[in-house]
Amino acid sequence: MDPVEDLLAERACERLVLDFVRRLDIGEPGTVADLFTEDGTWQWPEGDRVVRGRDALREYFGSRPADRLSRRVMTNIIVTLASPTTATATSYFTTYRVDGHTGGMVPAGHPVQVGNYEDVFRKAGGTWQLTSRTLFLPFGGPTPRQ
Repeated sequence: MDPVEDLLAERACERLVLDFVRRLDIGEPGTVADLFTEDGTWQWPEGDRVVRGRDALREYFGSRPADRLSRRVMTNIIVTLASPTTATATSYFTTYRVDGHTGGMVPAGHPVQVGNYEDVFRKAGGTWQLTSRTLFLPFGGPTPRQ
């Protein structure tokens, strides 16, 4: 690949990382599934949780509580191209979240999660998508209720 194609591919993968959390926080959580390939997976090794396939992903992310307010901060996104159609990435996240939100501003509190994602991407039909996302959570706690 040429350097411009490399940059475009890296940027497309970075955009998926950011779009994922935007959809969870201020979009429609169930649409996160659209960022994955049909056979995509979401994994959380703690507790051996795995969600496989776009339909299962849509159900999983769409089941988020309607009264949940969250904001995630994404940093340290490093995309590594393996080929013109495959890539991996590591990114760090910090999650601020509260359940029972009925509107208005919530007093700032500690983050409920700090961790990293390990992602695998595939380009098909000219579009980059996630094939797998694995969540590692070295710092976490319960979601407070407002």
